[in-house]
Amino acid sequence: MAPSFVSNPDASLDSSRKKRRKLKDDQNPSATTQLRWRSDNEQRIYSTKLVEALQKVRQGPSSSPTAAVSGGKTVKEAADRVLALAARGTTRWSRAILTSRLRMRKRLQKRKKATVSGNSRCRRAEVRRMRMPAVQRKVKILSRLVPGCRKAPFPNLLEETTDYIAALQMQVRAMTVLTELLSGAPPAASRLNSAS
Repeated sequence: MAPSFVSNPDASLDSSRKKRRKLKDDQNPSATTQLRWRSDNEQRIYSTKLVEALQKVRQGPSSSPTAAVSGGKTVKEAADRVLALAARGTTRWSRAILTSRLRMRKRLQKRKKATVSGNSRCRRAEVRRMRMPAVQRKVKILSRLVPGCRKAPFPNLLEETTDYIAALQMQVRAMTVLTELLSGAPPAASRLNSAS
């Protein structure tokens, strides 16, 4: 007696439809990331956390004359850290920002130990860059701009870039509103409503 393998054609059609739907959903991750960063709730959460982080930065030691110079850098670092926390570490760039302080300390320690002649190293790197095709050079530059994506494969790099750009747009909106509130100017939304 041989076992009979009778397949249900309806079941196989359903499974292939589910696979197609899943593929369609997976093909457009940028739409979901842009919606996530454009939601009012996400904007409110980020704005309140940003204000709290900026208050902590302001309360820090600022008596030295170099503190005013590095003030912009500390504000940027605080805003980026809050942005990475808002992403909840689900992306490469957010994890890279959250761990960047530890890396910076290690790099500074290595730089103090190693003294390398910079001119010859720069020339070699420039010659290597010139040999690369134009598209490859641009991809390499893009991978350096998005935190944590230097060694990411190209499709992942594009996903991370779209998510990072959407997050930065939200950061710009929040910081614009904060600067308008602090300078005493009416927010852009209220200016648009009063003009019409």
